[in-house]
Amino acid sequence: MFWEEDKDENTPYSVPDDVVDLVYHIGCKCLPLDHAQAFSEAVREVLPWIDEEPMAGIHLIHGAESGNGWMRPEDTNNELLYLSKRSRMTLRIPGNRVEDAGELTGAVLDIDGHRLEVGKMKTRLFSVLPTQFARYVVVPDGIDHEDEEAFMRYAAEQLQALEVPVRKLLCGMAHVIRHSEGDLYTRSLMLADLEPEQAVRLQQSGIGSHRKMGCGLFLPHKGIRAVHEMIADKQ
Repeated sequence: MFWEEDKDENTPYSVPDDVVDLVYHIGCKCLPLDHAQAFSEAVREVLPWIDEEPMAGIHLIHGAESGNGWMRPEDTNNELLYLSKRSRMTLRIPGNRVEDAGELTGAVLDIDGHRLEVGKMKTRLFSVLPTQFARYVVVPDGIDHEDEEAFMRYAAEQLQALEVPVRKLLCGMAHVIRHSEGDLYTRSLMLADLEPEQAVRLQQSGIGSHRKMGCGLFLPHKGIRAVHEMIADKQ
């Protein structure tokens, strides 16, 4: 006999810890605005095992002026990102690698000539907020990076493959990340009306390539309405 009990809607969802974010205190005055590749290489030099972990990701560091990730200065070659004492760096890693990631504490990273001291870390479970956004999702080869509709279709296909429903999907501004093998064309992406399990699954898996350069990584957002209205006002 096979018997499956109905789901108890009153049972609170428990966020798993098989993939988590590690948040590190840092000491750093400023970084190049486009620090993705240099930062990624510096972290991976200390933690080389990250390359072997497909679920691992390296969040880029953002200052207060980056806001919710939809507005960034355009001159990435000459602009510097000035950081406050409250600035943090974050890694996304499998839960069984938390102890290994502790090796980063006490390290001094050289990021294009800028010194970044890594302090203590703490573990942060994923958020169950129904709205999630990624600052940078790489536009894959074969899609014109200026074709927003084609990118949205690609994103929807990726989300459906993760069994994450596409009820409200908003594409943000385009952004270029420098890479020695060719520039990465990216777009911001926001998804709303997710159930807790779906929100966590999206954060665990992400979409697209270059997770170790901060791309395809989703973060919780308080809501999609304000961003949608802001974009509508500019049209």
